[in-house]
Parts: sequence; structure tokens; C-alpha cells
Amino acid sequence: MRKVIYTGIKSITGNVISLEASGVKFGEIASIQTSRGKSLAEVIHIEGKLVHLQVFIGGTGISTDDEVTFLGHGMKVSFSDNLLGRVFNGCGYPLDNGPELLDDLIDIKSQSINPARRKIPNRMIHTKIPMIDVFNSLAVSQKLPIFSSSGEDYNELLSRIATQADSDIIILAGIGLKYDDYLKLKNTLHSSGSRSKSIMFIHTASDPVVESLVIPDMALCVAQKFALKNKDVLVLITDMTNYAESLKEISITMEQVPSNRGYPGDLYSRLASRYEKAVDFADSGSVTILAVTTMPDDDITHPVPDNTGYITEGQLYLKNGKIDPFASLSRLKQLVNKDTRKDHRALMDAMIKLYAQCSESREKKSLGFEMSTWDEKLLKYGLDFEERLMSLEVNLDVISALNTGWEILAANFDKNEEGIRSDLISEFWLVTENV
Repeated sequence: MRKVIYTGIKSITGNVISLEASGVKFGEIASIQTSRGKSLAEVIHIEGKLVHLQVFIGGTGISTDDEVTFLGHGMKVSFSDNLLGRVFNGCGYPLDNGPELLDDLIDIKSQSINPARRKIPNRMIHTKIPMIDVFNSLAVSQKLPIFSSSGEDYNELLSRIATQADSDIIILAGIGLKYDDYLKLKNTLHSSGSRSKSIMFIHTASDPVVESLVIPDMALCVAQKFALKNKDVLVLITDMTNYAESLKEISITMEQVPSNRGYPGDLYSRLASRYEKAVDFADSGSVTILAVTTMPDDDITHPVPDNTGYITEGQLYLKNGKIDPFASLSRLKQLVNKDTRKDHRALMDAMIKLYAQCSESREKKSLGFEMSTWDEKLLKYGLDFEERLMSLEVNLDVISALNTGWEILAANFDKNEEGIRSDLISEFWLVTENV
């Protein structure tokens, strides 16, 4: 079918151009012949015959008589094993000086999975981070956000997960990354030996806004295809707040009626349609999603984390360089940590309960109250717990972490002071000298 070439662009507002066209679909890609060469644009709004497009390279250099050709399809990305070890931008172009991949193109707007093909999560992803593996176990096919306070090094946490998680393929989707953060993530993946099983789709802060909107779709579409090839895929996204800010910017440009704090009214649907790509196929592989969500002004009621909390299955809360044991929650952990070791759940519950009591003792001490012997034990236990299990520098498999937990209890308490069943204490209690 012969493609129709349109001229006569009616308006150019920032990165958005408008012209009259017919037979065009929302999300369709167009090619614009400019004085600088060809550029891609995506249809973001249609009002009758008036079509609005977001230009990938921005509106600079575009004139009203440039030629616009609609391609009849949405954004596509190449899919094959050749993606492994590669780095791409939001247009699917290589950022690693490797060859451009143009074969086996697939539409990035993949469909939601038929619930009949999903199975109940029953496998654990091991990350060697005790605050995840022991206390907030991550299940295959789970969708879990990482809520981060301002200034936290959440990309360092993602790097560790990417290099240590027991998944077949790691896909890292970067949205609005600082260039230094992008290079650090790339170098960490490549130097750790994880390059051969990783794929990166990167949008930096200096790249056009529209590219940030396709990054999650590219990553999740490719992840889904690999899952259908019987691969367990872990998708790491950083960060979804930047994605929401891009939606907000385009919404303002289009003069759409704003919702809460200026975000578009369909923010929940936009987020949910991405997170719901997490799946464990009954007859194939899986897609698991961990996505950073930074909280402006540390406000968990902000529209982005607030909407995210209704979609996902818990959250990891990163604060003061640690995963907060009280604010973090994995709603699927009981489905998988029952199979690690029989003391897992009892030890987890006891250690968190004691750490909560430690927090109360710390408050008493700060207010000048007299400390009891039990308070002193709790204070020492809290320091040991933070240093040996909570610290993100700790690198232990789940069994070693459980053994460390027993060591911490035995070093700070007498038997039967923790409220753990006597049969578990008899089997797992590690006799050490209290100091």
C-alpha cells in the first residue's frame, strides 16, 4: 500500500507538531523529512482530523513545509538472541557502537496476558541481599516497586540485584538517567560477568521526552518474548517517577485537564498496564518486575507512589542506605519462603519483632529514661542486626543469612527469650558466648 505524504504542519509547540491527516491511529509512528535528515515522531493525540505528534529529536529544525509520512504501525524493536549484551536508546538504536538490529521487528505495545496462562507464584528469586531474601522474599512473576527517599543510591541496589539475581535474563530500563549513572550501571553489568545475559534500554536526562515513554514498553515487550521462549526474565526499571513526569509534561503541552498535582487522569491505567506484564507462564518462562519509584519530598502519598501501591504486590522502602524492615512488604513472600528452610518464617518474624522493640528502647534512651537489662540487650541486638543483615553491603545466600540470624540472636539473648518455638531452638540455636 502506497504511503501518503503530508505537508503543511499547522503548529510546532516545543517537541509537539500538529497537522491534518486521515486514517491515523493513536501511537502510530511517522517519519519526518527535515533539513537535518529524517526523524521519527509518535502520534500522542487525535482531535478529528487534527493529529498531534511528539517528535523524538525535538521540534528544533522542523519547518511547516516538512514532509510527514505515517508508517502504519507503532514503535517496533528487533527481537532475537542478538539483543543479549547490547545497549539501546528509546528509538531502538545502539548505544554501544554495535550494529543496528533491523530483523524480526516486533511491536512494543504487547498485549496483556490471558489469566488462564498464568500460574500462582511458587518460586523464589535469590538476590543474596538478606533484607530481600530473608525478610521480603521476591517471587518469580512478582511486580514490586522500590520506594526511594531523596538522595538514596537506588541504582547501586539495582546493580547488585542485576549481577546477583538468579534469573536467565536481566533487562535494565533506564528512564531519565544522569549520564554518570548510566555509565556506572553499564560498567557494573559488563564487568561483573553479567553482560552475556543482560539487555539495556536507556533514556538519559538529555534525551527527548517521548523516548522515555517507550523505554518501559520496549523492555517489557522483549521480556515477554523471551519468557515465551522458556526464559526467566527479571526487568529492572529506574525510575517510574521520571516516566510519570514525562506523561505530565506531554499532558501540559497538550493542554489536557490535569488531575492530582498536574498528572494526567489516566496515570493509574498507564502504570498498571506496564506492571501487569509481570507473569509466570504455566507452560513457559516468566517476567518479574522491580521498579524504582522515587518519592518527591519523601512523600509516600504523592500520586506516583500512591497509585503504584494499589497496583503492585508490596514494596521495598529504601531509606538511610538500608531497606526499611517496617515499611517494606512482599505480599507474596509466604508463597516462596516456606520452601527455603523450616525455620525461615519463625526466625524472620522474631527478628523483626525484636528490632521493633529495639526501636522503642532507642526512643526511651533518647528521652533520658532509665535503661533496663532487657533494653541494653535490645540496643546491642539492633546494632548487630543492622551491621550483619540490614546493611546493603552484606552479600549472603539465604541459608547463610538464616544462620547469621541465629548467630545474632545467640550472641545477644538467652534461649527462649525470642519467642521462637522450642523445637526450632533445639535444632538451630547456635551456642555462643554473650558479650
